[in-house]
Amino acid sequence: MTRVLAVRLDSDGDVLLTGPAVRALAAAADQVDLLVSPAGSAAARLLPGVADVLVFDAPWSGFRPPPVDRPAVDALVQDLATRRYDAAVVFTSFHQSPLPMALLARMAAIPFVAATSEDYPGSLLDLRHRRADGLHEVRAALDLAVAAGGRQDGDDLRVRGPLPDVRSLVPGPGYVVLHPGASVPSRALGPDQAQRIAAALGSAGWPVVVTGSPSERALTAVTAARGAVDLGGRTSFAELAAVLAGAACVVVGNTGPAHLAAAVGTPVVSLFSPVVPVERWAPWGVPTVVLGDQGAACAGSRARDCPVPGHPCLDSVDAADVLAAVAALTGTTVREALR
Repeated sequence: MTRVLAVRLDSDGDVLLTGPAVRALAAAADQVDLLVSPAGSAAARLLPGVADVLVFDAPWSGFRPPPVDRPAVDALVQDLATRRYDAAVVFTSFHQSPLPMALLARMAAIPFVAATSEDYPGSLLDLRHRRADGLHEVRAALDLAVAAGGRQDGDDLRVRGPLPDVRSLVPGPGYVVLHPGASVPSRALGPDQAQRIAAALGSAGWPVVVTGSPSERALTAVTAARGAVDLGGRTSFAELAAVLAGAACVVVGNTGPAHLAAAVGTPVVSLFSPVVPVERWAPWGVPTVVLGDQGAACAGSRARDCPVPGHPCLDSVDAADVLAAVAALTGTTVREALR
């Protein structure tokens, strides 16, 4: 391999989980570029091993996929053809098809295309990889990269450094981050539940920092109302990484910042909604406590909006359980953490 196009047309969290696979490709290539969706571009720019980031809003992927845009598709194919890649490796989740992207790679005259596919690929794939049962998304992507000629460079998540200086945004050492929102509503905490958890952490003596995207400012404001620091909508993705890196622990649902916390090495209390399997999507490579009813009626549904009244898989989590998980992961009392 010389010039390789890696593709992951999902959100920031999915892109972070593909990081070890991208590094494996980079270890065996002269250059690896990464094609991502707009929702994954911030994470792509933090991944080690990536020479250039290309962005395409694919009509077959994402929370709200756009309509098919013929000029945009044509422009992508022309750009890929101009770059003269020697290979393309298309990474997808277990429930997605790589074949639309494989077709565009073929139209761009990329001579070798690899992907994991259960669907018959015709002449679209040179390497049709099969995913072993029960693999975490990190491991599944890494297996594909190695099968395509990559050389494994560890399986831990990483981000490029140095990260921004965020000392003016956070308390001193020993704070806990609570990230209540999620890009998929079924995986987010409700406002009342989030506020209870923040208040319990604060009452136990933990300085609490609440994070969220600009669209989650109302949720972070409610969550932080009893004395936490509200950073909702106030950080870039790289700044969020730095905030998470400085935390003693992160309390978060199964959403992108959980994987960002793992990428900067911070322990995670994972408030995991079982709409997707925990064995495939739990935070990877860091100490983790998973909370939430993994046998709830929504399990495995991939529902984007909670299909069960009252959101019981997460609302059943008691704030005391969160405190116990934070204590277990930090291995220290609050007072010791603040020294």
